[in-house]
Amino acid sequence: MSKLNIKPLADRVLVEALPAETQTASGLYIPDTAQEKQHKGTIVAVGNGKKDEPLTVKVGDTVLYGKYSGSEIKLEGKEYLMMREEDILAII
Repeated sequence: MSKLNIKPLADRVLVEALPAETQTASGLYIPDTAQEKQHKGTIVAVGNGKKDEPLTVKVGDTVLYGKYSGSEIKLEGKEYLMMREEDILAII
């Protein structure tokens, strides 16, 4: 992971989405046209949190997030999602 020159504000986090699965548990390969976007990712940057409400996630956590969560942004040739902490459903 490279050092990104970005600092999310307030309760926002920057998430790098994990790649889509290319094979099922039984060993079948999934064609590109049938692959669904993962709803899992790794946190690469966090804000300071809201006043009197510190963030519960930290850099390096793997998280689950909602299907329509966050805004897609491209930094240094990679795609990331900027979202609020409340859009995160769980820490894995």
